[in-house]
Amino acid sequence: MPGNNQMLIREAHPALDNMKYEIAAELGLPVHQGSEDYWGHITSHDAGRVGGTMTKRLVAFAEQSLSQGTAQ
Repeated sequence: MPGNNQMLIREAHPALDNMKYEIAAELGLPVHQGSEDYWGHITSHDAGRVGGTMTKRLVAFAEQSLSQGTAQ
């Protein structure tokens, strides 16, 4: 659905931002917290690696929550 990108849980934004920068650091990418979403010097391939790794971690977290019966 185009135009339906609304935040469901506002408190999640800082945690996701921290995860993004943590993963970028793990991958050795030259970005730092506070650059607020401007990654113009990063290749799309590297930015995709960050997003893909975030997705893998979030899926693993959800699977773990479901298997432990802690999902809401």
